[in-house]
Amino acid sequence: MHTHAIPERVRFGVFEVDLRSSELRREGVKIKLHHQPFQVLVLLLEHPGELVTREELQRKLWASDTFVDFEVGLNTSIKKLRQALHDSAESPRYVETLPRRGYRFIAPVEEISNSKAELAPGPYIARTEQVRSELPPATVASKSPVWGSRRWMLGGAVAIVILASIMVWGNQREWRRQLWAGGARPQIRSIAVLPLENLSGDPGQEYFADGMTDALITDLAQISSLKVISRTSTVRYKGTRKPLPDIARELNVDGIVEGTVIRSAERLRVDAQLIEARSDRHFWAKSYERNVGDAVALQTDLAQAIANEIQAQLTPQEQARLQRTESVDPQTYELYLRGRYIWNNQTDVARQKSIDYFQQTIQRSPQYAPAYAAMAEAYVVRLDLSPEESSSKAKAAARAALQLDDTLANAHSALAASLFWYDWDWAGAEKEFQRALTLNPNYARAHQWYAQYLLTMGRQDLAVEELKRAEELDPLALNISGGPGRYGKQYDSMLDHARKMLELYPDNPIPYISLGRVYCQKGMYPNSIAAYQKARDLSGADPTDALFGLGYTYAVWGKRAEALKILAELKAQSKRRYISPSSIARIYVGLGEKDRAFDWLQKAVTDHDIRLLQVKNSEAWASLRSDPRFPELLNRIGLPQ
Repeated sequence: MHTHAIPERVRFGVFEVDLRSSELRREGVKIKLHHQPFQVLVLLLEHPGELVTREELQRKLWASDTFVDFEVGLNTSIKKLRQALHDSAESPRYVETLPRRGYRFIAPVEEISNSKAELAPGPYIARTEQVRSELPPATVASKSPVWGSRRWMLGGAVAIVILASIMVWGNQREWRRQLWAGGARPQIRSIAVLPLENLSGDPGQEYFADGMTDALITDLAQISSLKVISRTSTVRYKGTRKPLPDIARELNVDGIVEGTVIRSAERLRVDAQLIEARSDRHFWAKSYERNVGDAVALQTDLAQAIANEIQAQLTPQEQARLQRTESVDPQTYELYLRGRYIWNNQTDVARQKSIDYFQQTIQRSPQYAPAYAAMAEAYVVRLDLSPEESSSKAKAAARAALQLDDTLANAHSALAASLFWYDWDWAGAEKEFQRALTLNPNYARAHQWYAQYLLTMGRQDLAVEELKRAEELDPLALNISGGPGRYGKQYDSMLDHARKMLELYPDNPIPYISLGRVYCQKGMYPNSIAAYQKARDLSGADPTDALFGLGYTYAVWGKRAEALKILAELKAQSKRRYISPSSIARIYVGLGEKDRAFDWLQKAVTDHDIRLLQVKNSEAWASLRSDPRFPELLNRIGLPQ
């Protein structure tokens, strides 16, 4: 590969790079870009229009680092570089990804002379097809000093819309007709609700704005004709100023809902607007002001208004649910929202703290069904508890919720998961999963759990369809896709997914666990160990999943002493918290000790260990399937042979 002598100053699109000061500027304004992403940019500019391989980037910029540190370092650098350039991997203007190979700079580049004369294109021009180098039209917030920021835009859009309606066309519907008179009214069939901005002046009210966002998503998600992106994907845009068309492309939606929340004493104000995302044109805006006790009714009104504006097709049942109004004791609702806010952290410690808030909510208002449903969701994934304890508490909470309100999809989903994972009640679980998805067809977690059920039942094709649907609804979630149920034995696809998750979550252990699993399946044991070790370092007080992976990889690699050391560590932990017997059995399988493996599997059957349900499909158990004890094991579980 030929390296070009990059000039001291170059321009591409609206950006300039100055090597003398190591600065990136946009239209003369300095853009913050750390050293490593800047060096990646320089290396790409040295090879205009050409592939720069991951290996070359590692050799030149990460020569002294470990493999895993390079993986996260490069992925993070590319992510930060794209953020600075307002670029995206799906529709690149500047940095193109060549999967499993490397990256290429695709925009035309010109040299900037040192004279003050008008700059003409220099010889340093990328030899690629012409691509559009300008950024998309900026939002009103970025251009007008009146608006200044989205905060002012949200506060002023309503006034301008109403004023224009009254003074020019007389009513809002006529105003919208005139606005879209130049062409067909855009169809909005998919929506992302961005986190509502807390303008209360009190960071302690952040939980309230987040809770209002969650509730709006839940209300809209019940509309079967509308695709609604899950919170776990939209929350990544909290506080961002990324152009809305870019967000729409990344989430594959037609419309974006954004807004602000102001809470003062017992009053609540929400300003919201709906934007036709790809053109960044305002579709609708409105303000709501109520007492805090009427927050739930406000959310329902807002969801119904949006549904009306986009002319969503509603079933009679959906229409009835959106028209329900209720007042909730403000302190009850506060406790509930605080619990949801903490629950969203998705750790065992956070789940326990959230359960404490849900219990306080129920103590204050025993008839408040959403608190029981949320508590059921928290208990059903408490893997630090014994299966019996987590299952019994999850089922009790879910059934209490459904006695009060049978239309709560998350209560049906939590009950279904308990019946599936712990009771092995296959028929009951499927009935509850289907009921949950009828009530909320946009519930990504229910689609994911139902896919696991279908995979366990041997219904592979249907399982893959459910996983695809979950991925569409929650494209940036860590736990939704990328496993063997989605890709089978397509290890390179699994590897690409794990790397994508690393770019999004560089400090989370889960992508490293996924990397470790794939590398182990590919026989790349040193890389697998490195990934699992990194996951262990990031896991804090709960490294059990990383330890399971380490133990199994050491075992199949032939590192017996290291595997036995991990086993001893897991057995010591079992005195303090629940440790999956089937995961210990899996390490013994890797060591070739079938008798010990079956001993632990029998304990897993007695415990109704959730991980035991992988025994039928996971490759890790392949060596046991010819043993006569294996069909007996499946019979005890009740799985189809």
